[in-house]
Amino acid sequence: MRMMWCAAVALAVGGSAAAQSPAALNTPPPPLPTAAATPPAALADDMKSVLDQLPLLGARPIEALTAAEARLEPGAADAYNAAIHKAGMSVAPDATVTTQDLAYGADAMQFARVYRPGAAAGTGAPLPLIVYYHGGGWVLADVTAYDATPRLLAKQLNAIVVSVEYRHAPEYRFPAQHDDAAAAYQWALQNAAGWGADPARVALAGESAGGNLALNTALYARDHALVRPLHVLAVYPIANRDPALPSRRDSFAARPLDTAMLGWFAHHYAASRDQLADPRLDLVHADLHGLPPVTIVNAQIDPLRSDGETLAQALRGAGVSVQQRTYNGVTHEFFSMGRLVRGAYDAELYAVARLKSAFGL
Repeated sequence: MRMMWCAAVALAVGGSAAAQSPAALNTPPPPLPTAAATPPAALADDMKSVLDQLPLLGARPIEALTAAEARLEPGAADAYNAAIHKAGMSVAPDATVTTQDLAYGADAMQFARVYRPGAAAGTGAPLPLIVYYHGGGWVLADVTAYDATPRLLAKQLNAIVVSVEYRHAPEYRFPAQHDDAAAAYQWALQNAAGWGADPARVALAGESAGGNLALNTALYARDHALVRPLHVLAVYPIANRDPALPSRRDSFAARPLDTAMLGWFAHHYAASRDQLADPRLDLVHADLHGLPPVTIVNAQIDPLRSDGETLAQALRGAGVSVQQRTYNGVTHEFFSMGRLVRGAYDAELYAVARLKSAFGL
């Protein structure tokens, strides 16, 4: 019988891994885990209509691929666009929100996409600022794949949204992504006024690996005398390395993220097994005191669901104001699919309302 997820990860991230090796893009994937998986919850029909597009697009299991191969695969955003097109709706992004790419560091991947809402023109008053971090397990995806959420937040909150690109693993392993997230936050604060934003009215947001970065950046701001965010929105964040979490079993074979993929990502971003215990990755064991209010959004059919639920408990234990909601019938990556998926629509409304309250809107 093949080893469980934690053991697979431990083998996959043995000390021989190179910290910054382009050759690692083509290393074989780690061993696949097995588990006595419990039956998954039922998919909502609208969520299923999105996931059904993945095999039609030719998507292969990420955990069986090299990093170089995986980066060429269609993802959840592609499946959503295909489902939108099939439903007879336009896939064009909302043109009332404009964007500009700007560098915050010397590496080609150290840039940010700044979103400006059309309603900002001529108002004169500084707008709220949101610094957003995309998902992809710190290995896959980019700001283009995760365009929908920052565009939505910019329009719904009439805010300047800075979507941060960062160096990816395995070319740059942990903690390069966390270092970039902190550097981009400082850069955004320094440049906010030039974009028409108020650096004192800032929030952090992120999805999946980006949800982890958003929380870590709030911790960095606390510890380095930076402007502290008013709020953190973390959508299905990576937060707990415990392989026995309930969602690791009941969502073992979920799409588009399954439990094996968690080990696959760790294989690429961690340079050693000891790094998996770092509190920046294992956030439930970090010092969470003094954080601003936090909103956590989770999907029911997602191996990271228990991460968000246990993180909420840890935050409450640290005296942090937190609200956490798990949406039934939906999966990882559902957030921002609100034009087609009712659960996503509800989650978007909830997140926007929480940020509006934080900004005093």
